[in-house]
Amino acid sequence: MTLIARRRALNTVMMALCVGAALVAVAVLALVLEKLVAAGASSLSPAIFTQGTPPPGSSGGLFNPILGSLMMTLVAVLTAAPVGVLAGTYLAEYGRSSKLGSAVRFLNDTLLSAPSIIIGLFIYGAMVVPQGHFSGWAGSLALALIALPVIVRTTEDMVGLLPDSLREAAVALGCPYWRVIVSVGWRAARPGILTGILLAVARVSGETAPLLFTSLNNQFTSTNMNAPIASLPVVIFQFAMSPYEDWQTLAWTGALIITAGVLVLNVTARAITSRNMHQ
Repeated sequence: MTLIARRRALNTVMMALCVGAALVAVAVLALVLEKLVAAGASSLSPAIFTQGTPPPGSSGGLFNPILGSLMMTLVAVLTAAPVGVLAGTYLAEYGRSSKLGSAVRFLNDTLLSAPSIIIGLFIYGAMVVPQGHFSGWAGSLALALIALPVIVRTTEDMVGLLPDSLREAAVALGCPYWRVIVSVGWRAARPGILTGILLAVARVSGETAPLLFTSLNNQFTSTNMNAPIASLPVVIFQFAMSPYEDWQTLAWTGALIITAGVLVLNVTARAITSRNMHQ
């Protein structure tokens, strides 16, 4: 066999392995979606979004956990996004090769790979124990710590991709460097930064472990963030582990709602990224 024929054969084998691996990944995702739709779509109705969690044997919905999840996720994103964007901008603009930048980057990568249950235990010891009670604020802070490294890394990558000629052109016009970052850097990297924030929301929306140690749960509808509050992932966990069939069906419906929300966020992030690439 000639050298060219051997390379072509090896290329064909590698391509077949890659296509096979991609098909396996897609098949697993399709099986998960098929199971969620088959088990959870039957009870999907307007009552799911308007009625609270029921006692066993009664009809009801998932209004209070959906509301609690939305509140805690919103507070978490409003907390993590400004800090993450500023920290990522520092790493991309000022701390590229400095020791402080390297240390911040290392700590951020460590936090990015930390198990979410460790984050929950940390907030439990730092906030829940001193206060003496679980709360929505503690749950939001735990989710913010999980979202923060995602936003930092995305912002650093997006701002770092900007060509230096763009910064030099703005500086040549007499702009101070902070104005270059705000008016030129952030504006050019805005779609990528927004994509990172959406991915962070998708990352935290299905977290259960940190909420078990921080916000716990609430059987009733509550908007008091200083008290235990219901969340969709915790309700799914508790209902799925229960012996009641109606609760298990609601758990499947809740899982379907979370999955659909994550898919919508990912598609939105992809659409924003694609539109930015074609501009």
